[in-house]
Amino acid sequence: MKRYKDLAPPPRTIMTPGPVEVDPRVLRAMSYPILGQFDPAFTDLMNETMEMLRELFVTGNQWCYPVDGTSRSGLEAVLVSLIEPGDRVLVPIYGRFGHLLTEIAERCGAEVITIEAEWGTVFDPQQVIDAIRQYRPALVAMVHGETSTGCMQPLREIGHYCREMDVLFVVDAVATIGGVPVYADKWQIDAVMGGTQKCLSVPAGMAPLTYNDRVERKLLARKSIERGLRTASEFQPAAISGHSRIASNYLDLAQLQDYWSPARLNHHTEATSMLYALREGLRILLEEGLEARFARHAENGAAIVAGVRGMGLQLFGNDQARLPVVTCIEIPPGIDGESVRSMLLEDFGIEIASSFGPLKGRIWRIGSMGYSSSRKNVLHVLGALEATLLRHGFKLPAGEGVQAALDVYARKEEVTC
Repeated sequence: MKRYKDLAPPPRTIMTPGPVEVDPRVLRAMSYPILGQFDPAFTDLMNETMEMLRELFVTGNQWCYPVDGTSRSGLEAVLVSLIEPGDRVLVPIYGRFGHLLTEIAERCGAEVITIEAEWGTVFDPQQVIDAIRQYRPALVAMVHGETSTGCMQPLREIGHYCREMDVLFVVDAVATIGGVPVYADKWQIDAVMGGTQKCLSVPAGMAPLTYNDRVERKLLARKSIERGLRTASEFQPAAISGHSRIASNYLDLAQLQDYWSPARLNHHTEATSMLYALREGLRILLEEGLEARFARHAENGAAIVAGVRGMGLQLFGNDQARLPVVTCIEIPPGIDGESVRSMLLEDFGIEIASSFGPLKGRIWRIGSMGYSSSRKNVLHVLGALEATLLRHGFKLPAGEGVQAALDVYARKEEVTC
């Protein structure tokens, strides 16, 4: 009989746009004993998690909870629960994940209208507002931080116009939540979907989200109770309201809402250890403080940018639209990008990312998210990248990259002294 070795993952410094390194406190939380999903001790943990998510999303929304599944499950849950066949949906695309929102909306039977910006740029909010005015969609779905291009889209003006026009505004904040400001209420976003495996430094496996009363009204109009749970007296609102039933059972927010409500109407078996992990990750975030956390991510992102420029490398994308937690670097002519990534991994234990679609083979992406976003990691990756490029024959001013990053940190220390 074949015998398998004990699990022994190699040590890594993960500097990708996700997943990232997990805080040891989160790993410890995942080791605690399992509780039953209706045990009052466990439902108390569910309620505490909802409270902390309200602080994360900076919202007064009643509904803030995670969907069990990776980040994409949250995107699909919101879109499949809100979009009915024939609904007109506008998706502004400026990278890979705008295309993903488009595909999900198409699979929901929507009439999807897209507008596109060149990869490496974002939209002037007025461009999106003009498209809303022209096409009159029922819903606008947009990415906040596009990790494929390292760009971040301004949202406030778009959210305000959507509210004025009675259009639902749905935002993919998977890459930004917990790392840069995301203000659900102030920006008048109707539904925000996040992820655990990026700036929250929790393993992939949950998709925290929030939505407001405007979304809830749509959910209740489409609500149906699972047959095995339904009593004879319970009617089906979707059957009498003229709305279609939500096409997914597992990703049905109307049912998930009941599961997270005081009624605790059974839906699925909660991912207990993942909830422990999310709760601890949120505790760590709130102990640090949102503003301090945003400042840490901004500083480390600025240090990477300075270090990359100090090496004489070119950054990809519009400087004014730069996503602070992902730095995109143009691969120099004549340099084998995958060979550089392999050497970083094999000789230094550092993982950075390539990109997708039209940018595949053209850029590297360095993430600085969550627990991975530290001064130590930034200096490590810059020093290793410099050494690797020199070994690949790229001419650069040796030592200048790390010095440029240290200058960023020194300026911060001077300000705080």
